[in-house]
Amino acid sequence: MLVMGIDPGSLVTGYGLVGEEGGRLISVDYGVIRLQERGHTDAIAVRLKVLFDGLCGIIRRYSPDVVAVESVFLSANVKSALTLGHVRGVVLLSAASEGLPLVEYSPLEVKKAVTGYGRADKHQIQAMVKTLLNLDRVPEPHDAADALAIALCRAFGGGARGRRGRRWSAAEVKR
Repeated sequence: MLVMGIDPGSLVTGYGLVGEEGGRLISVDYGVIRLQERGHTDAIAVRLKVLFDGLCGIIRRYSPDVVAVESVFLSANVKSALTLGHVRGVVLLSAASEGLPLVEYSPLEVKKAVTGYGRADKHQIQAMVKTLLNLDRVPEPHDAADALAIALCRAFGGGARGRRGRRWSAAEVKR
């Protein structure tokens, strides 16, 4: 099974693809889609089009079996929450337009599935993703590491909620 994890962001959206090879979980690809050039502010519609085209291109290139995305957390800033809602809408539309099932996980579920601790910080997540996927270096930027963590959460069976599909344990991944 090939899982595409997506960490939605209003300026940078991370993506990560996790698959299986020889009974182990591996990183197939990861990176970010930058929705805004440095020092240049594009209209939200242009940024969302860039995201949609980028995600659909990645989906078409790799043909994942499922898309996993982090659910929205509460924000005190209404404008930021609204913009992030637009971004999440494009993420959901991208998966649906390519005919892929989509699952959502809370940040707490992702952190707990990957690190064993629901309050882990960005550095702890990056370090565990590196270890679990046997990478040569810590995945950067952190948006890409978060997307890989979301994909791992799905590959592990979906965190606390449990989802259909193969369940992976950390011991199996390290083999």
